[in-house]
Amino acid sequence: LDKLKAERERGITIDIALWKFETQKFYITIIDAPGHRDFIKNMITGTSQADCAVLIVAAGTGEFEAGISKEGQTREHALLAYTLGVKQLIIGVNKMDSTTPPFSEDRFKEIEKEVGSYIKKIGYNPKAVPFVPISGWNGDNMLEPSDNMPWFKGWAVERKEGNASGKTLIDALDAILPPSRPTDKALRLPL
Repeated sequence: LDKLKAERERGITIDIALWKFETQKFYITIIDAPGHRDFIKNMITGTSQADCAVLIVAAGTGEFEAGISKEGQTREHALLAYTLGVKQLIIGVNKMDSTTPPFSEDRFKEIEKEVGSYIKKIGYNPKAVPFVPISGWNGDNMLEPSDNMPWFKGWAVERKEGNASGKTLIDALDAILPPSRPTDKALRLPL
């Protein structure tokens, strides 16, 4: 997703980027926000416009621990999303292909438990948040259920507006509840 030369060279997202696609139910605009601490202002700009946050958590040994640590970006981004009014959350546990052993159910469960505990502290209801083990590199559980994770029977969420379930990240995106917008009111534009 990184387009700027500096982004490709450093291997990080610096500025927000917009990507649009359609699912079975929605026309979705992904706002790819930077995860790096130096570009947090850009992340806030992108996140403040979102109806739902997709928090990508790296499953690799050391990567997850760095992100969930007290000063980690996983914690900071989840907290900022909630603080900015993004009340719907999807957790993508990425890089499942680089766990030990690859596609480890135990590693996924460990991450699900720890991240679930943290998001509950900041205000999200973990029962309303789908956790999806994915591999962006291989496309596992992105659009189609993965043969590499036969142990994953799918995600399920419970919420007062109705329950939902699925097996993939795209299923989780289709389970988003669109917010009601005051379309009968006057147009407001930020300056």
